[in-house]
Amino acid sequence: MVLESHIISLKEKNHPQSVICFLEVGFLIMSHILSTENNTVLSCLMTLLVINLEEKTQNFSIGDGDLMIVIFQECRFNGKALLEKLKGKRVVFVGDSLNKNQWASIVCLIESTGIPSLKPLSYKGNLIAFEVKEYNATIDFYWSPLLVESNCDDPVNHRIRDRIIRIEAIENHARHWNDADILIFDSFTWWHEHQMTLLWGSFNSSDAIYKKVGMKLRRYEMALRTWSDWLEVQIDRNRTRLFFMSLSPSHKNATDWGMRNDQTCYEETEPISRKEYWGSQTDRKMMEIAEASINGLKRRGLDIQYLNITQLSDYRKDAHPSIYKRNWVAPAKK
Repeated sequence: MVLESHIISLKEKNHPQSVICFLEVGFLIMSHILSTENNTVLSCLMTLLVINLEEKTQNFSIGDGDLMIVIFQECRFNGKALLEKLKGKRVVFVGDSLNKNQWASIVCLIESTGIPSLKPLSYKGNLIAFEVKEYNATIDFYWSPLLVESNCDDPVNHRIRDRIIRIEAIENHARHWNDADILIFDSFTWWHEHQMTLLWGSFNSSDAIYKKVGMKLRRYEMALRTWSDWLEVQIDRNRTRLFFMSLSPSHKNATDWGMRNDQTCYEETEPISRKEYWGSQTDRKMMEIAEASINGLKRRGLDIQYLNITQLSDYRKDAHPSIYKRNWVAPAKK
């Protein structure tokens, strides 16, 4: 591929390591995507990444005038081509607001193609459905921030600090997406409370067992076991493609990149360039648990892929779109 030769050229010219990292990881992901015919959702996610790469390499003034054109030509988003591959299929993103953002990005990209047969978004409980009638395709999002059932499952009123989790219950969620052709899961951020209440039984049962648990990693491992067990039994292995998104790092501690401890990533305009950088708040232990669960599913014969670009995202202290609008607050001039 032409992009690979450009990466080699950039290395020879001693361009910033962070730029090389973005392009190398992007190239590896893109190579994997293009070699796997059915990874249409990954293709779309990679397009979003490349858009960022395009903007960032331009900001770094790399110097190869045709590099942007090469990236654009090799990774240009084609909504109609994506829908051709999704014809007659159902894609479901399952998880929290991070996965919802990925879903929304794909929907926006498809809408921008001008396809006339798009239906308005349909809201039903935790499910938001986006249907393209002409292709008989749907791209849905299902709110389930902990994957298993909890008192945080309401798609609107879920900002609850005293979280109660039915650690062995997932069916009430899973029945809404067990017929999907492509499933993309994520669940990390909502497990970060110091203490949660685990529930065995139902919320309204008089003999239910409640137990406060402070071991975050143990809670997370138990939930992923419930999720894994359901997938092993219920998923049609000849039909459904499975993906799990890695965690999205925060950049709240500016001392990680040499700034004052009262600063954050606000107004940062360049990524972190330190080689092999990991943020102090990136929970690699949780990532190891997720990876172990995914590897366990593979040993059980399920084809599931871990979409891990956490370290790549860790470099991007300049790339949080949330600085432009706070949740639940109207946009401000600043």
